[in-house]
Amino acid sequence: MKLYSFDVGGERLELLPLAARRALDLAGYKLSLAGWTSLPLEARRELVRLGSEGAVNTAEVLRALAPAQPPAAACEVLPDPPPAAPTPVLVEAFAPYGRLTAAIWSSLDELDRYALNKVAVRGDPERMKAAHLEIIGHRQVSTHLGPKGGAHMVNVSGKAVTERRAVAESRVSMNRDAFALLSTDSVPKGDVLGTARIAGILAAKRTSELIPLCHPLPLTQLAVELTLDEQEHAVAIQAKVRTEGKTGVEMEALVAASVAALTVYDMLKAVDRSMVIGPTRLLEKSGGASGDFRAAPAAAQREAR
Repeated sequence: MKLYSFDVGGERLELLPLAARRALDLAGYKLSLAGWTSLPLEARRELVRLGSEGAVNTAEVLRALAPAQPPAAACEVLPDPPPAAPTPVLVEAFAPYGRLTAAIWSSLDELDRYALNKVAVRGDPERMKAAHLEIIGHRQVSTHLGPKGGAHMVNVSGKAVTERRAVAESRVSMNRDAFALLSTDSVPKGDVLGTARIAGILAAKRTSELIPLCHPLPLTQLAVELTLDEQEHAVAIQAKVRTEGKTGVEMEALVAASVAALTVYDMLKAVDRSMVIGPTRLLEKSGGASGDFRAAPAAAQREAR
């Protein structure tokens, strides 16, 4: 059961809260205040619970409404707002209180989007400001932060399934002695490059377990390449990842490159504890609503900073 602090009625449910209104709209019914207050408290709580869910069960809504006097009247079904992006009218309505981007909008759940839409239609500035603060809150800084700073996984249910690709790189620089052992395959721990490659692949598969807010993804391609740089006494690492899904694979590529680099360090640390890892960065990505990305050459990035 989801109630908003800016909403009317409070826990006693004396007035019709937004969650219950959503249940009625999606079921195609309207209910007067007298009909609402005639319902037993448990029936009112049930309507709030039903309206708080992603998919509203119309049959259960009708059962909860059955005791109402006067009875609920049938009306046109009012669907939820589209999940992919807010309408220009909504963006303009909430502009005085903060940003309402497509990323923020799609990260909200169905009731949150419904509530913002309803509040905007009423046009009460104070209520709109309170709704924006409570529902969006810190999402205007990050779509992963709730209104009280609590982390949450972004809702991607409204996104399209597309082919997504990402390439990331890392690097391990070492002293001459460590590189000599590596390049002659004489490291006591064994095959450094082969072990690091497997470590990167395994890590990418477990990204959602390592990075708390990442979605688990079925990867369709995953490759980790390690190349020796004789001039710099370094190992260059590149990870390439593909999937068909609703969210990108940038983190999987970055995790693969990072863990491969850490494995190189682990296998050579007895020879050189001063090895340097990095820079680790995303080189390119494609797929999704945000479009394609390609990083500038490393030298250009350093100059820009």
